[in-house]
Amino acid sequence: MKALTFTLVAEPPERLDLSPLTPERLAGSERRDIEKIRIGMSKHGSKVGDIFRLAGSDPLSIVFEGGSTRLDRVAQGMGGGSVRVIGNTGAQAGRAMRGGKLTIEGNAGPHAGSGMRGGRLEITGNAGDHLGAPLVGELAGMNGGVLIVRGRAGAFAADRMRRGLISVLKGSGDYAGSRMIAGTLVVAGGIGEMPGYLMRRGSILLDRAPGHLSPSFVECGAPESVFATIIDRHLIAEGILKRPLLGSAPHKYGGDNAVLGMGEVLFPRR
Repeated sequence: MKALTFTLVAEPPERLDLSPLTPERLAGSERRDIEKIRIGMSKHGSKVGDIFRLAGSDPLSIVFEGGSTRLDRVAQGMGGGSVRVIGNTGAQAGRAMRGGKLTIEGNAGPHAGSGMRGGRLEITGNAGDHLGAPLVGELAGMNGGVLIVRGRAGAFAADRMRRGLISVLKGSGDYAGSRMIAGTLVVAGGIGEMPGYLMRRGSILLDRAPGHLSPSFVECGAPESVFATIIDRHLIAEGILKRPLLGSAPHKYGGDNAVLGMGEVLFPRR
């Protein structure tokens, strides 16, 4: 069967909630029923048929052709199958994913991967602020899965991250890894100020020395690290990096001691 394809007809007149358009929610649905699903978030109340032209029939493989910053909550809560977006997305792409694969061939807005618990989210362009971070009032951000940004991420990436792996390959903004509870954040291409601010546990892996760490981090030297070797191999095996990031004995800073944290910031010796 051909992938169930939603082709964007024109720029949406309002913000859209695409969370109903996931493989498990559309399983067994007829095309005419899908076209009647309300996705508009304003009084206009746009339906799928007003915004997209449908083709294909396989709900386990969904494709959105054409992107917009008004396409919010793409693949929210997805538990299996695959969703591919050819273009940009709005806020909260991949939020609360439990499984499956979401690929965004463009840029993603704020809070991409927020509350993820499983699956794989890959963004070929840039991501906005609060990548993998919690929404207001939530106690934890990303809680599992793999999140890859081939471009750059904004500020507060991996804020309050609890589990999983986030990799950003062309740099991130300030306060990356702030308030981390656990998990692993990888940033290549440079990082902004105060990475790991108030982190309690977890690992932040960098391809170069950070410019401005919080003064409550403590230098731990460059000990031999089995973890560094293993994570280097894992990142290459997953197709995230092409060469080792850290080496066998990277520099290490521990903290954040302002909260008696036991996290670590690692970067290669050069």
